[in-house]
Amino acid sequence: MQLSLPQAEKMFLDSNLQLLAQRYNIDASRALVIQARLWPNPNLSLAHVLYSGTLHKWFPTHGDEDETSGNLSQLILLAGKRNKQIKLAQENAHLTEYQFFDLLRTLKYTLRTDFFQIHYLRQSAAVYDEEIRALDQIVKAFMQQEGKGYIAEKEVIRIKAQLYSFQSEYNDLINQINSTESELRLVLQMKPNFFIEPMVDSSALSKLDPGQYPLTTLVDSAYNNRTDLQIAKTNTAINQLNYKYQKALAVPDLTLDLGFDERGSYLPYYYYIGASMDLPFFNRNQGNIKSAKAQIANTQALQRSTQATVEENVSNALRKAFNEQRLYQTIDPKFFQDFSRLLHEVVLNYQKRNITILEFLDFYDSFKMNTLQLNTIQFNRVSAFEDINYYTGTNFFN
Repeated sequence: MQLSLPQAEKMFLDSNLQLLAQRYNIDASRALVIQARLWPNPNLSLAHVLYSGTLHKWFPTHGDEDETSGNLSQLILLAGKRNKQIKLAQENAHLTEYQFFDLLRTLKYTLRTDFFQIHYLRQSAAVYDEEIRALDQIVKAFMQQEGKGYIAEKEVIRIKAQLYSFQSEYNDLINQINSTESELRLVLQMKPNFFIEPMVDSSALSKLDPGQYPLTTLVDSAYNNRTDLQIAKTNTAINQLNYKYQKALAVPDLTLDLGFDERGSYLPYYYYIGASMDLPFFNRNQGNIKSAKAQIANTQALQRSTQATVEENVSNALRKAFNEQRLYQTIDPKFFQDFSRLLHEVVLNYQKRNITILEFLDFYDSFKMNTLQLNTIQFNRVSAFEDINYYTGTNFFN
């Protein structure tokens, strides 16, 4: 299946199940903000005489025989507990959103690097395929001539050994392509019977320039857009809010009561109002407060560690991009075409016995190694630009 990078990214955004699952987490965390805004429900209780031992009656309802009471109570949260709960829920919702975007950033990086890796691995596989076909033809021709005494047996064995070596290396390369394609299919949620053929715009890739953006711009973007840094900051904010909330829990809540008692009190038809509160003599939430304070120090340390990592990641990725760019610019654009043309000439000259077997095999090895190195250099260069995109959290190079 031929696939361009924009098509692959659209397919990824539309169908990736990990992103879909994380989106549901966002909806769930936003629902908890709604829950935190709700007030405690009032409590209503009613009571009536079930059985009178004096009158020997069930459910007495006549005159002085019955007794009915009722109570309405409302819990009043003190020390700003409700507002603190709302803020905690909001920060947890923000955390879930940042986790979604961090997952998106990571999966997108995997998609793009796998996409380019498959492209360059396929180019290397095409070289092996061409060499294997040429060697196979030579082996078949030599085997026909071997019995006639035109070709030495040791020469046929050397060519066969080279052919088997190439076939083994080609098989390893195909396995690597299949493994990378499998990972890409999982990211794109494609069926296993689809084989991906990346369509790469080579002219656009050749125009990429690591000097297009200064380091300060890249670092500023990373500080603003790196979702793992936002997650670290949000975790610190959550623990700070939790510390305040745990301190608020040390303050007892107030319960207001409004009641009626028909005949059970010191006078009939007794209406009353009251209030109740726990006395914080023993449990003042000391353990939870201490734990919450320690969690603040923990997340602050992790936040500082993440901040220290950001600038180093970006600067190292930029240095790598410049190094890969310099190496890429040393390659002669006609190198691969010249080698491909010479390959066919070398095969013909060897078949005509104009060159020795050592010269022939040496050229084949050189052709293979140089082609593999060329594709590796091109992939490493593109991968370096993708590293900058990943570490800055921004598609500077698209």
